[in-house]
Amino acid sequence: MYVIGVLALQGDVSEHVSALKNASVEYDINSKVVEVKTKEAFQSLDALVIPGGESTTIGKLIEKYSLAAEIKKLAAKGKPILGTCAGLVLMAKKGNSEVKKTGQKLLGLMSIEVQRNAFGRQRESFEAFLKIKGFDREYLGIFIRAPVVKKVWNNAKVLAKFEDKIVLVRQENLLAAAFHPELNPDLRFYKLFFDLF
Repeated sequence: MYVIGVLALQGDVSEHVSALKNASVEYDINSKVVEVKTKEAFQSLDALVIPGGESTTIGKLIEKYSLAAEIKKLAAKGKPILGTCAGLVLMAKKGNSEVKKTGQKLLGLMSIEVQRNAFGRQRESFEAFLKIKGFDREYLGIFIRAPVVKKVWNNAKVLAKFEDKIVLVRQENLLAAAFHPELNPDLRFYKLFFDLF
């Protein structure tokens, strides 16, 4: 059985828990989905989701509860980690000036540079169909004050773009999306995550 943790400090926690449970049934994955808030909870995890929310707040809470080292240990062991929206920002090695302005501490897991709130105020929330590598048909991306990936290096691979902006990246056992798969009833995105197991 795979124990999948959802970092439960702030953000779309219950939505991810529900989507992961539904996707586990859909794709016949024997899993237990748990909310994680403490260092001890990390010991039993086989995979982790860092949800969307407010990246500065989640980052501060990760520091407050000394969870950065635990997340980095999971990544180093090759355990699958998914970051969505704010989670994508946190997983990056570099942030642009917008990220630096907030004093945001990054986990530095992926060879990507991110830009926060990349689509500006006039497009805070929108939906767009995406062509995701490996998907046989388009997937609806739900974007809410979304970041984008400005550049990738090393072995980070671009899996999807929207308007020439990078919105989905994979680097070995790590997957980061600028959109919110937990808000979409189309569970194919979670299959992409399960394929990292």
